[in-house]
Amino acid sequence: MPTDQLIGLFAEETRARAFAAVALGADTPAKVMEKAGLSPKDATVALRRLQDQGAIAAGGDGGLSVAYDRFRELARSARVPSAENHGSGDEQTEAVLRTFVRDRRLVRLPSQWQRKLVVLRHIAERTFEPGVEYPERTVNEKLRAWCEDAPVDHVTLRRYLVDLRHLRRQDGLYWRPVGV
Repeated sequence: MPTDQLIGLFAEETRARAFAAVALGADTPAKVMEKAGLSPKDATVALRRLQDQGAIAAGGDGGLSVAYDRFRELARSARVPSAENHGSGDEQTEAVLRTFVRDRRLVRLPSQWQRKLVVLRHIAERTFEPGVEYPERTVNEKLRAWCEDAPVDHVTLRRYLVDLRHLRRQDGLYWRPVGV
């Protein structure tokens, strides 16, 4: 089950309540109804959907339980680095970028300095045309897009790019130097 289907599964309140009841130890439909405060029909429909999607399992004795193995499998598959090609032409660089950049979004900044340099250079090259001047507001907007859902903010990213001379700044304007 893809992650978006899993999210959709729990987006409906009765399914979320039924799942929570099972997670808290309700191992029969009657106990799920009681703990989740659901009608027999709502509990039955929710439990059937949860079982069909693999979120809960019925044991050999008929007892309900959370399908933890299925969740572990989903977690492992979500951690697999994407096969996205960032166009660097260098396998080492690609390996770094696959780890820290996904879908033109920064996952996080590497702690190792050499890897951080690779990621920052990539962001500068993909975001700013050489020689084109950008007002600070535009620079912030472009960098915010990279930082969505990342543990780093656009101001920190801008500071790194300026400090490392990937971007130059003067009188409120920023530009990427030509040939860098």
